[in-house]
Amino acid sequence: MDIRVLELTATGFNLTFLLLSFLILFAKKITLYVNQNTVRKEDTDDNRTTRVPVGSEFLNVEIGKLYKASVYSSFYVLLIQTVVLCYDVVCLITKWEKGVSFEPLLLPASQVLAWFVLSFSVLDCKAKTLEKFPLLIRVWWVGSFLINLCTLYLIGKVFAVEGLKLLKVDSVLGNLAATPALGFLCFLGFRGDSGICIIRGSGLQEPLLIEEEDAGCLKVTPYSDAGLFSLATLSWLNSILSTGAKRPLELRDIPLLAPEDRSKFNYKILNSNWERLKSENQPSLGWALARSFWKEAAKNAVFAGSYTLVSYVGPYMITDFVDYLGGIERYPHEGYILAGVFFVAKLIETLTTRQWYLGVDILGMHVRSALTAMVYRKGLRLSSSARQSHTSGEIVNYMAVDVQRVGDYAWYLHDIWMLPMQIILALAILYKSVGLACIATLVATILSIVITIPLARVQELYQDKLMAAKDDRMRKTSECLRNMRILKSQAWEDRYKVRLEEMRSVEFKWLKKALYSQAFITFFFWSSPIFVAAVTFGTSILIGGQLTAGGVLSALATFRILQEPLRNFPDLVSMMAQTKVSLDRITGFLQEEELQEDATIVLPRGMSDVAIELKDGEFQWDPCSPRPTLSNIQMKVERGMRVAVCGSVGSGKSSFLSCILGEIPKISGEVRICGSAAYVSQSAWIQSGNIEENILFGNPMDKAKYKRTLQACSLKKDLELFSHGDQTIIGDRGINLSGGQKQRVQLARALYQDADIYLLDDPFSAVDAHTGSELFKEYIMTALATKTVVFVTHQIEFLPAADLILVLKEGQIIQAGKYDELLQAGTDFNTLVSAHHEAIEAMDIYNHSDDESDDNNDLIKNCDSVGSSMNTTTNVPIEKESVSGQKVIKEKKKAKRSRKKQLVQEEERERGKISMKIYLSYMGAAYKGLLVPLIIIAQTLFQGLQIASNWWMAWANPQTEGDTARVSNFVLIAVYMALAFGSSWFIFVRAVLVATFGLAAAQKLFVKMLYNVFRAPMSFFDSTPAGRILNRVSVDQSVVDLDIPFRLGGFASTTIQLLGIVGVMTQVTWEVLLLIVPMAITCLWMQKYYMASSRELVRIVSIQKSPIINLFGESIAGAATIRGFGQEKRFMKRNLYLLDCFARPFFCSIAAIEWLCLRMELLSTFVFAFCLVLLVSFPRKAIDPSMAGLAVTYGLQLNARLSRWILSFCKLENKIISIERIHQYCHIPSEAPPVIENNRPPPSWPEEGKIEIIDLKVRYKENLPVVLRGVTCEFPGGKKIGIVGRTGSGKSTLIQALFRLIEPESGRIIIDNIDISSIGLHDLRSRLSIIPQDPTLFEGTIRGNLDPLDEHSDQEIWEALDKSQLGDTVREKEQGLDAPVLENGDNWSVGQRQLVSLGRALLKQARILVLDEATASVDSATDNLIQKIIRQEFKDCTVCTIAHRIPTVIDSDLVLVLSDGQVAEFDSPTRLLEDRSSMFYKLVMEYSSRSSGIPDF
Repeated sequence: MDIRVLELTATGFNLTFLLLSFLILFAKKITLYVNQNTVRKEDTDDNRTTRVPVGSEFLNVEIGKLYKASVYSSFYVLLIQTVVLCYDVVCLITKWEKGVSFEPLLLPASQVLAWFVLSFSVLDCKAKTLEKFPLLIRVWWVGSFLINLCTLYLIGKVFAVEGLKLLKVDSVLGNLAATPALGFLCFLGFRGDSGICIIRGSGLQEPLLIEEEDAGCLKVTPYSDAGLFSLATLSWLNSILSTGAKRPLELRDIPLLAPEDRSKFNYKILNSNWERLKSENQPSLGWALARSFWKEAAKNAVFAGSYTLVSYVGPYMITDFVDYLGGIERYPHEGYILAGVFFVAKLIETLTTRQWYLGVDILGMHVRSALTAMVYRKGLRLSSSARQSHTSGEIVNYMAVDVQRVGDYAWYLHDIWMLPMQIILALAILYKSVGLACIATLVATILSIVITIPLARVQELYQDKLMAAKDDRMRKTSECLRNMRILKSQAWEDRYKVRLEEMRSVEFKWLKKALYSQAFITFFFWSSPIFVAAVTFGTSILIGGQLTAGGVLSALATFRILQEPLRNFPDLVSMMAQTKVSLDRITGFLQEEELQEDATIVLPRGMSDVAIELKDGEFQWDPCSPRPTLSNIQMKVERGMRVAVCGSVGSGKSSFLSCILGEIPKISGEVRICGSAAYVSQSAWIQSGNIEENILFGNPMDKAKYKRTLQACSLKKDLELFSHGDQTIIGDRGINLSGGQKQRVQLARALYQDADIYLLDDPFSAVDAHTGSELFKEYIMTALATKTVVFVTHQIEFLPAADLILVLKEGQIIQAGKYDELLQAGTDFNTLVSAHHEAIEAMDIYNHSDDESDDNNDLIKNCDSVGSSMNTTTNVPIEKESVSGQKVIKEKKKAKRSRKKQLVQEEERERGKISMKIYLSYMGAAYKGLLVPLIIIAQTLFQGLQIASNWWMAWANPQTEGDTARVSNFVLIAVYMALAFGSSWFIFVRAVLVATFGLAAAQKLFVKMLYNVFRAPMSFFDSTPAGRILNRVSVDQSVVDLDIPFRLGGFASTTIQLLGIVGVMTQVTWEVLLLIVPMAITCLWMQKYYMASSRELVRIVSIQKSPIINLFGESIAGAATIRGFGQEKRFMKRNLYLLDCFARPFFCSIAAIEWLCLRMELLSTFVFAFCLVLLVSFPRKAIDPSMAGLAVTYGLQLNARLSRWILSFCKLENKIISIERIHQYCHIPSEAPPVIENNRPPPSWPEEGKIEIIDLKVRYKENLPVVLRGVTCEFPGGKKIGIVGRTGSGKSTLIQALFRLIEPESGRIIIDNIDISSIGLHDLRSRLSIIPQDPTLFEGTIRGNLDPLDEHSDQEIWEALDKSQLGDTVREKEQGLDAPVLENGDNWSVGQRQLVSLGRALLKQARILVLDEATASVDSATDNLIQKIIRQEFKDCTVCTIAHRIPTVIDSDLVLVLSDGQVAEFDSPTRLLEDRSSMFYKLVMEYSSRSSGIPDF
C-alpha cells in the first residue's frame, strides 16, 4: 500500500515539473517576441550598438568534468527508465488477453518523459554557456533522489517481511541501478555549479594585472550583503573556494573586508571608550572592550544558548526511544515522531554551532585589530623614561602575544554562563533517568570543578614563567639578528648562540612543566565524567532506585555532553587568568607616560620672526640622575638663521636637538617653535622599502622638487649606479646602503618635506671630504638658504658659515656667538678649533700660492665624483653616463617587474600540498618516531575500553522497569568502574607520551634552526628582514612548542573515536554502511576541495603577519624621526592597512573551516536520521532495544565527532605549515666551517701581520656585477695603512673580504703566508680586530660589552677603559663595570659607543686592526686622541684605517687609494703628495680647501 502511494506521488511530482518547464519555456518565448517588437519600434543606432554579441564578452568556454558527468548521468537514468518502461509494456502485452489496466505504465512513462526533458535541458546549458544549472533542474534532481531513497527504503521493509513475493523485479532493479547517478545529480543540485567555465577576455585584462598586483583585490567580501540562506549555509564563500580549487590563491584573490570589520572602524570605537573611561578615572581595558563589542557578543550568545538547549534534546529522549523499541508505544507513529524530533534538533544544533563559532572568531578578529592599533599608537607616543622600561622586543610581544590572547578569549566568553546552564539541564535529564541520584551527580560535578582550580593555577604560573622566558629569548634574538655583522666579524657568534641556547633551556624548563601539567589535566578531565558516572550509578543503586537500559543510556549521553564543559573548565579558568595577565600588561603599557604635550609650543608658520626660542630650559633624560642632562638653556633663533652646535663627546649636543623636538622630559622652562620641523638623526633611520618611498616619506611625488632634492643631497650619481635606481629595495634598516648613503637619504627625506625648521644631528660625519663639502654647499648653503637650520657638527671647517655657534659642555651652553667672536674669547671653543688645526697641520702641506690653490679648486670641480656605496650589497656600478628621462621611466617599469634581481625578495612561501616529508621529518625528530605507534595503541585501548564500559551498562541493566537484571548490582558497578577507570589510565599514558614526543621534537627543531641561522652567510641577513626571521623564531616556534604535539595527538584520538562510533552503529544496523561509505567519500572529497584553499590562506596569513611585526619594530626604532616630521597619522594609517591585509585572509580562513564543518555535520545528521528511521521501521523485537539505544547514544555524537575529525586534520595541516617554515630555515646554505681541524693556524699567528692581496675580485651575488675588480697590493707587517677613496669605491668591501664576510669570486688574501680561505672562519676572525663604522652596544653591562667571552680580568678592562678615555665616565656610575647598557646602547652617546668599540680592540690586542670610519662620530679632539692611543697601543700592529677625514690617514706609512673597485694608487703619503696629479693629492686639497677656504661658501 505504501509503495503504491509513493508511486502516485512520484508520478504527480514528475508531471508537475514537466508542466512547469513547459510554462517557463512558453513565458520566455512570449518575452522574446515582445522585446523584438519593442526594438523594431525604437530601432535607433543606440539600441543596435548596445546589443553586444555574446562572443565579444569572452574568448573561451571550458567544459569541465562535472558537466560531462551530469550529461552522462542524465542520459544513463533516461536509459534505465526506458528499459523499465519497455519491460512493463512487454509484460502488459503478454497479459493482454486476461484484460489489463494501463495504470502500471503511468509511473515509468512519466519517468521517461521527465528524464527526456531533463537530459536535453542539461545539454541546452552548454549552448547557453550557463555557469550554474537552472533552479528548476536542480530541485527536480534533488526531489527525484529523495523519492528514490524512500522507494528503496519501502522495498527493503517489504523484502524483510514478505521476501520477493509482492515486489516488481524491474522496479527494484531499476531503482537500485539509478541510485548512484541520482545521488551524484542530487549533489550537483545542491552545489549548483554546472562545470562550464567562461574564460573572459584575458587579452583585455592583461595590462591591468600588473597594476592590480599592488592594489590587491578591489571587491568587498560577499559576506557583507549576503542573504539569510547564504549566511546560514555560508555559501557566500563558494566563489573564493572554487578559485582556490583551480589554482593556488594569492592575496589579490581575497576580497576586502566589509567596512564594519575593518581595523579603523573597531579601533575608533575601542579608543573612544578607553579615552572616556580614562577621563572618568576608571581606566579598565576590560570595560572598554565590553562597551565596544557587547552587541556582537550578545548576538553570539543567542546562537550559543540555542545550541546548548537543542544539544540536550537527544539525551532527554533516548529513554522514550528505548522504551518504544522495547514495545511501549504511547501514541500513534511515536517512533517516526521521535526520529523527526531527533533530526530537527540535530539540524538546529549544526546550524547554530557554526554561526556561533564564526561569530566568535570574527569578534576575536575585531578585538585583536583594535588592540593592536592602540598598542602601536601608544608605541609612537611613549616618553623617553617609559620607552626605557619597554624594549622594542617587549612592545612587539604585547602585539604578537598579549593581544592575540585577549582576542582568543572570545572563544571562552560564553562558557561562564553556559556551564551553569548545562549543569542545570543535565540534572533535569538525570532526575528523569536516575531519580534522586542526580544530587550525587551535582556533588561529584562540583568536586571535579573545585579540584581543577588549583591545577589551573599551577598551569597559569607555568605559562607566565614560560612567557617571561620567551620574552627574554626574543629580545636577545632580535639583538643578535640586528648586530650579526659585528658578531661575525668579532667571531662572537658562537658565544651568543650559546647564550640563546641557555635562554632557551630556561624557557624549555617551563615548557616541560607546562606540557606535563597539561598531560595531567587531560587525564583528570577524561576521568571526571567517568568519576561522575560511577558516583551517580553507585548512589542510585545504594538508595534502591532501579536502573534501566534506557535510563542508563540517557545518563551516559548526558555525561558525554557534560564532559565538554567540564573538560573546558580548567581551560576557561586558566584562559581567564592568562587573559587577565595580558589585559593588565596591555593596560599598564597604555597608561605609560606619553611625551609631554606642552613640552614644545608650536606656533603656525609666519606668526613670529623668532623661529626657535628656549627660556630657562632644564631637561633630564633619567629622572633618577642627580644632575640634569641640560640646564640653564637660553637661546633665540631668528627665522632663516644657521645655528651650529659643537662640543666634545657626551656634552649634550644630541639632547639639545631633542629638547627642541620635545623628546626629552622638560623639568622647567619654555620651548617655542614657529612652523613645521624636519629632523635628521645621528644614527640613520631608514625604512625597508625602496629609496623613493624613503625620500617621499608619504608626500605626493613632485618630479621637479624630487630632482632638486636628489641634486642637493648628491644622490644622483649613486642612483645611477644602482641597478634599479631609486626603485632599489633597501634591506632591513638600510643594510645595503653605505653609512654615507643612509645619511644622505635621510637628508633628502628632510629636504623633500619642505619644512620651516631643520634640525640636523651631525649629518656630515658619515661622508667623505668631497661629498661633505658638496653637501654643505648644495644642501645647507643653497637648498636651505631661506630656512632655519640648527646643525650639530664635529667638522670645525663648517663653523665660520654659521650665524650663531653654540658650544656645549656638561649640558650647558658655555659659549654662544659668531666664529670670530668665539675665537677671540678663547676657552673651550679654542680647544676644539686648535685640535682641528693640529690635524690639518699634520697633513704637512706647505703654503701654496693663491693661484695654485685656485688651480686646485678648478681641479676639484673638474674631478668626477663617483658616488655610491659598495658597502654591502646591490650598489654596484652599472653605467656611468647620466640616464635620460625616458630611460628612467622605462627603468622604473622594468624595476617593478624585475623584483627578482633585488636584494630583498618577497617572503618565500611553499605552494600546494604539504609534503609528506615534512610530517615524517617531524615524527622522526623525537626518538626516531618510536613513540608514535605507542600513542596510537594507548588511544585505541582507551576507546575500546570506553565502548566496552558503555556496552556493559546497556547490556547488564533491565530494558524496562520490572524486568530482571542480568547481573548483581555489585558486579554491575565493579565491572563498569574497572573498564571505565582502566580506559582513563590509557588516556594518561597517551597524554604523557604526546607531551614527551612534542618536547623532544620542538627542542631538536629549535636547535637545528638556531644553528643554521647563526651559520648562515652575511648575505642571508642582508637580504632577509629581521621581522621575517623573528616570525619563524617566535610565532612558528611557539606553534611547534605548544600546538602541534596536541594537534597530532588530537587527530589520532578523534580518528579512533570516529571509527568507534561507526563501529557501534554498524554493529546494530549494518544498513548504515550503505550511506556511511558514500558519505566518507563525499567528506574526503570536500575536505580535499577545502584544503586546496585553506592551505594557501594559512600561508598567506603567516606571510601577512611579518610586515605588521616589521612596521612595529621599525616605527618604535624611528619614533623620534616619525614624530619630528609629524607623521604619526600616516604611520597609524599604514598600520591599520597592514592589519586589514592580515585580517582579509584570516577572515576567509576561519569562514572556510565553518563552511566545511557545516557540510560535514549536515551529511552526518542525515546518516543519523537514516539510522533512526531504520531502527523504527524494523519489526519490534528484531533487534535488542538496549543495543539500539547504545547505537543512538553514539550516533548523537556522530556529527560533532566527524566535524571535529575534519577540523583537527585541517588545523593540523595548517599548523604543520609552521614546521614547513622552520624547515626552510634549517636548510639555509652555510658559510665556510668555523674551524678546519687539519689546517689550523699556529696559536701565535699572525706574528708579523703582513697582508698580501692578489688579484682579488668580489661580487655580492651571482647576478650582480663585480665590485672589486682585480685588487693586488701588499700591506707590510706592523705598518699603518690608510685606505681612502670616494664614497662607493670599494673600501668597506675590501674589509669585508678580509674578514670573509663575503667570499671572493677569484683571487687570494694571504696573511703571514697563510691563505685565509684555507683556514676556518673562527680561526681567522678571532685573530683580527675591527672598530666598525656603526658602533654597536649590546643590552647588558659595560663589562659584557667589552669582554663578552669573559677572557679578561677587571683590572685589564679598567685599563682598556682608561686608555679609551671612558674610565672616568664609567667610574661616575654607581655600578662601575656593571653599569647598565640599554637596548642598542641608547643610554650612551654615539661617540661614547665608539670609544667602547675602541676598548674592545684594546682588550683583544690582535696583530691586525681595522678601523672602518671609526672616528666619524666624534669631534676632532677626541679623534686626535683616538689616533694617538692607536699609535701608542698598536705600534707593532698592522693597522688598516678607512677614513673620510684626511688627517686620520695622513700620518699612515702607506696610503691605498681605491677608485671604482680598483687600486688607483698605493704609496707613502709623502710620495703621493709630491705628485700633483695623484688622486690622493686631490682629496687632500679638497679637505684643506674646505677647512680653510670657508669664505667660498
